[in-house]
Amino acid sequence: MKSQRGAAILTAMLTVVLVASLASATLWQQWRGVEVEAAERSRMQSAWILSGALDWARLILREDGRKGGADHLAEPWAVPLEQARLSSFLAADRSDTQAADAAQEAFLSGQITDLQSRLNVANLVQNGAIDVDSERAFTRLFEVLDLPETELVLLLDKLRLAQGAPAGAAVAAAPLDAPDAASITLWPQTIDQLAWFGLSAHSIAVLRPFITILPVRTPVNLNTAAAEVIYACVEGFDLADAHRLVRERNAIHLATLSDASKISGKTSVQFNAALHSVSSRFFEVRGDLRIDQATVQEVSVVQRDGLEVKTLSRQRVASSSPTLQ
Repeated sequence: MKSQRGAAILTAMLTVVLVASLASATLWQQWRGVEVEAAERSRMQSAWILSGALDWARLILREDGRKGGADHLAEPWAVPLEQARLSSFLAADRSDTQAADAAQEAFLSGQITDLQSRLNVANLVQNGAIDVDSERAFTRLFEVLDLPETELVLLLDKLRLAQGAPAGAAVAAAPLDAPDAASITLWPQTIDQLAWFGLSAHSIAVLRPFITILPVRTPVNLNTAAAEVIYACVEGFDLADAHRLVRERNAIHLATLSDASKISGKTSVQFNAALHSVSSRFFEVRGDLRIDQATVQEVSVVQRDGLEVKTLSRQRVASSSPTLQ
């Protein structure tokens, strides 16, 4: 009798444990489903908002192009958007409390950067041969940044080999490990991919603010370039001359290349329209969106020709998202 009673109690306890386990599993599945749905909703909302932000940036650049003239850092496109609540941009219906609450939890920031304020890697090789002027500019940049010249020599050699790749070849097809010079046949598309062409991680980090990779040859915009870039691309300048030009152009922007000649005060210095400019066609649009705990960053490259502003590439990176296991 006692053994039967003990067996009944044990059975009841096992049943309770089983029911509790099933209930916990069910609740966990429901929680996971809610989290997945919330993450997908945040992803879709982020995509819509960042696409709208990119269209807004393209409109700003289009209107700036309508005015014509030089591109400089005092123009509206050059003013960064500090982090602000999305509700600042949306006329939400006061009766729609759910939409208003969602807008309160979203924060948007962004910036447009002139890519022609940097030295273009594409300038280094023209028609399978090293461009002398561009090589000299990159050599001076490596010197002022205290980077090893041997890496530049290796970069030039591999870029010359890479220009033989067929048009439209995708770098993504290249192996993930750094290939040797004989195996490189694809042109780099991003700064990080220069690691395959002989640059160390340290050199890439130091060079990142001063170089870019664009689809065509481009001059440096003296209105937006850093002093290091101006020093690198203007033969006859020392670093003090470059800093002086930056100070003067920040006070009054350069309308023409002749203005740069007047400001520099060096009659021996020649500004070449093939190497130097006061206007730009290529820009980087960076947008950061934070919704709840998720942060999404999108970096786009746009090309402006007259009133046409087209998107060349878009790269989106998500971070700080809820982890689902």
